Amino acid sequence: MKALVVRRRPSRFAAAKLAGALVPGSGASVGVLELDDLPVPDAPGSGWPLVFPRLAGICGSDLQTVDAAASEWFEPIVSFPFVPGHEVVVDVPGEGRRVLEAVLGCLPRDLPPCPACVRGDVGACQNLERGSVEPGLQTGFCSSVGGGWSVAFRAHTSQLVAVPDTLSDEDAVMVEPTACAVHAVAKARPAPDERVVVIGAGTLGLLAVAAACRLYRPGHVTVAARYAHQKRWALEFGADEVCDPQSLVRVVRRQTGSVLVGSGGRSRLTSGADVVVDAVGSPESLESAFAVCRPRGRVVLLGMPGRARVDLTPLWHREITLVGAYAYGVEHLATAEPVSEENGSVRGEAEPRRGEGGRRSFDLALDLVGELRLGRLVSATYPLSRFREALRHAAEAGPRGAVKIAFDMRDDRERERLLRAAEEGLRAEEALR
Repeated sequence: MKALVVRRRPSRFAAAKLAGALVPGSGASVGVLELDDLPVPDAPGSGWPLVFPRLAGICGSDLQTVDAAASEWFEPIVSFPFVPGHEVVVDVPGEGRRVLEAVLGCLPRDLPPCPACVRGDVGACQNLERGSVEPGLQTGFCSSVGGGWSVAFRAHTSQLVAVPDTLSDEDAVMVEPTACAVHAVAKARPAPDERVVVIGAGTLGLLAVAAACRLYRPGHVTVAARYAHQKRWALEFGADEVCDPQSLVRVVRRQTGSVLVGSGGRSRLTSGADVVVDAVGSPESLESAFAVCRPRGRVVLLGMPGRARVDLTPLWHREITLVGAYAYGVEHLATAEPVSEENGSVRGEAEPRRGEGGRRSFDLALDLVGELRLGRLVSATYPLSRFREALRHAAEAGPRGAVKIAFDMRDDRERERLLRAAEEGLRAEEALR
C-alpha cells in the first residue's frame, strides 16, 4: 500500500539536516522521506482495526523530522522505519469518521495503566517504549502501526474519537492540534483580569489564542505575529491587540505601564504580562517571553524546542514559572490562583468555568473546532505523490499566506479499494455470526 516512510539512514539524515538548514522543509528532497509500497501493517493485538485516512496534517514536529532537526531526546521513544502523520481524520469500517488521539499510551500497548494513564493524562504516559508495540510516543513515530501519511494504518480503538456530522473533514483534521493548544492554555489557566501574550501565530499559536479567549476569557490578549493573515486570524479568534514580534516589548510596556530596563537584546520590562505562551520554541522566542513576562508570571512552552542556548537568569531572578505543554489529556479549567507580583501571596480563589470535574482535551477541542469552524485554517491539501511540494509549502506557510497544510487521500483509488475490501470483510464476518 502507498505510504510515506522515514528510514534510519544516517547519511541521508546528515544531508537532510544540511538541506533543511538552508531551505526549511527541503529535507524530503534528499531521501529522508520516501513514497513507498508497504505491506498493510498487521494488527499488534485485538482492538486494532485498519483505518483509512481522509486528511492528515503536517505539523512542526513533522517538518523537524524531515529536516533531521528533531532532538535526540526522542531516539529511545521512536522506532524505525515509521510512517509520519498524527493529525488525522480517518474512516473506520463499520464505524464511520473518527479523529485520531495519537499518543500511544498504556491501553494500546496492552499494559496495566501507569498513574498518568489512570488519570487520563495520556500525554504523560510512562510506558512509551514498552508493551505490545514498538517504541513510539505517538502514532506517526512507531514502526508497528503505520501513520496518517498513507492510505491505511492501524489504530487502537481507544485512540479513535467520533466526529460529529456537523464538522467537515477540514474541521476534523484540526482537532488534534487544537487539543494540544487547549492543553497548553490549561497549563497557564489565565484569570479574568490577567494579561496574556502569545508569541507566534502559526497553527498552534492561533489555536492557543482561540482556546484562551473561548475557555478562559482573560482580561487582555496580545499576539506577536509576523504576517498580515496571521494577525487577521488572531483578531478574529479574540485577540485584543496584534503586533510585529520586534514591537512586542514596546507594546506590552505601553499596556502595563512598565519601565524598559537595559537595551538591545538584553532589554526587558520591570513588569509585564501575567501569562506568555511561546508557540515558537526557539531561543529567541523564549528570551522574548522572559522579557515581557512579569515577575512571578507564567511562561508556557507550546512550540517544540530542541537544543537551545538561553540565559535562564530571568527565570531565577523574577521567579517566573516555565512549564512545557505536550499533547493532551484531561483538563481542569478552573482559573489559576495566580501569585501576586507585589507580595507573593495568592490572589483570590480559583473560579471553575467549564468542566469543573475535568474534560478530555479532545472533547474541548471538538467543541472549539465546531464553534469557530477551525477547518478554515486548512489552506491547501496535496496528494501523497506531491509530498515534496506539500512539505515546502508547510515550511513556508507564513510567508505564503497559509496556515495548515495537509495530505488529502479522499480521491486515492487504492485507499478506496482497501476501504471497500475491509467493509466487505466486516459484513461477511457479521453474516457468519
